[in-house]
Amino acid sequence: MDPRRHVPRTDLVLADPRLAAARERLGDALVKKAVGHAQDLVRHGAISPSSVADTAVSALPPTAATLTPVINATGVIVHTNLGRAPLSAAAREALWAAAGCADVEFDLETGKRSRRGAGALDALAGAVPAAGAVHVVNNNAAALALAATALAAGREIIVSRGELIEIGDGFRLPDLLECTGARIREVGTTNRTSLDDYRRAVCADTAFILKVHPSNYLIAGFTASVGVRELAGLGVLVVADIGSGLLMPSPVLPDEPDADSWLRAGAGLVTASGDKLLGGPQAGLLLGRPEIVTRLARHPLARALRVDKLTLAALEATLAGPAAPVTQALTAAPASIMKRAQAQAQRLADAGVDCQAVPTAAAVGGGGGPGVTLPSAGLSLPGPLAADLRSGAAVRRGDRPAVVGRIENGRLLLDFRCVAPADDGRLTAAVLAVARHRDHQSPAAPASADGAPGAVRE
Repeated sequence: MDPRRHVPRTDLVLADPRLAAARERLGDALVKKAVGHAQDLVRHGAISPSSVADTAVSALPPTAATLTPVINATGVIVHTNLGRAPLSAAAREALWAAAGCADVEFDLETGKRSRRGAGALDALAGAVPAAGAVHVVNNNAAALALAATALAAGREIIVSRGELIEIGDGFRLPDLLECTGARIREVGTTNRTSLDDYRRAVCADTAFILKVHPSNYLIAGFTASVGVRELAGLGVLVVADIGSGLLMPSPVLPDEPDADSWLRAGAGLVTASGDKLLGGPQAGLLLGRPEIVTRLARHPLARALRVDKLTLAALEATLAGPAAPVTQALTAAPASIMKRAQAQAQRLADAGVDCQAVPTAAAVGGGGGPGVTLPSAGLSLPGPLAADLRSGAAVRRGDRPAVVGRIENGRLLLDFRCVAPADDGRLTAAVLAVARHRDHQSPAAPASADGAPGAVRE
């Protein structure tokens, strides 16, 4: 008998109450796709016709989006490929509150139009006392592009050759600035630039001096650079890009520039990212003298670069709420991280998993704190577990989180510095589920060193 004759009709499968509810939550297209896949399995004899509805339900994604939540155990706190800064619980709640209609540009008391994102802008101004005015665009590259367009189109921007950085993914600062119509006047050399280099370059055509913090690399040895205070003494506007988004000095990162200090040193405008060391959503922060910031905010390009209500809500909650996860990860004590790792390693070892708590070295990431290593601790596991922890049917269904670590010397390291303490149990449960699955897939389960069955070894 042709197996296709036994494939249940699509409308009958979709009548299953579970799938009917899923259509309300996920939409028709995703549910019908899961049903179609299950029907194909029947055609190929992989499942029985009576299993189509169950198979389709088990294949449904947790949300209508393809983005998958990840537990970042790489040891890189601000991981660009994993979405940079994880938002705080306060920021996530603010996102949910703003997801519907919200008073983003409306005064509920008067019933009239109001300043857009007033709460977020006030919170940002309050976080950086030296800023006379603030504005927000969609990322730091946009902030620089807006500054160059509004202040330097058709004129010169003076910048040190040692600060003509590549932002990432092949995008380079010179290309970004020149596409605005500004001209770059390079001064100094790759490793040494002096105040006289800048002084000799200043002319009537100078729009501003750009000071860029080379946040994603270090130049060591025979080097020289000029600080903001010295540049401000030349009598020309100084625009300073701190990149990483640190608003105030940090004892953990004493060499990282912050917006407040550079403004006090004489910068007329500081640009920064919101989703790096600040720990908020992706945003470009503009802080500086009122006449400059106002000019940028009123430029036509500012409309194209403005942020939406969700970014404003998350940014305000990050600034006004409790410490963001990035801050918590940066300031966590190594001893407390090791204690957490040891507790979870013991749980896994007791379950027969080849696991040890080990000291590790974490990094800031996201272009912040280049060369800085942070003492940390994590779990050392068999390397083959890495792929299964990252993916699999359970991850796609949302039954367990994806866990991403790093491989060192053939072992999988799950670094706990950038794992939220609340996720320790979820991480361990994911490791245990993967280890047991691999154990059941093996022809014969190996024994642990003490003779316990089910141990997972390299």
